[in-house]
Amino acid sequence: MTIADLLTGLEAISRGRADRVLRLRGVLPTECGGSEPFEVLIFRGFSSSVSHPTAFDPDQPLLPAAASIETAELLRGPLNPAAEERLAGPAAAHTFLDPLAWH
Repeated sequence: MTIADLLTGLEAISRGRADRVLRLRGVLPTECGGSEPFEVLIFRGFSSSVSHPTAFDPDQPLLPAAASIETAELLRGPLNPAAEERLAGPAAAHTFLDPLAWH
């Protein structure tokens, strides 16, 4: 499964769960051969990077194919940064492809 397919699947599940936010953390490859951390939030069917700029075109993938998602956390939504409530995780991102994992 590609990163794009994973994000599409997670976004689809999140559309029906307005009371949940999924946070993904991982690393992006850099041009000089290193890596840098990233953070993505998925809420109500949309993914948004909170650590890197993204293309305005929604048809462009949010993350490059070489990105590595290391952890996923399910948070109570809508997100309140001053009082985050983690409901599940950290876990592998594919765990949340099961809609029951969002309960």
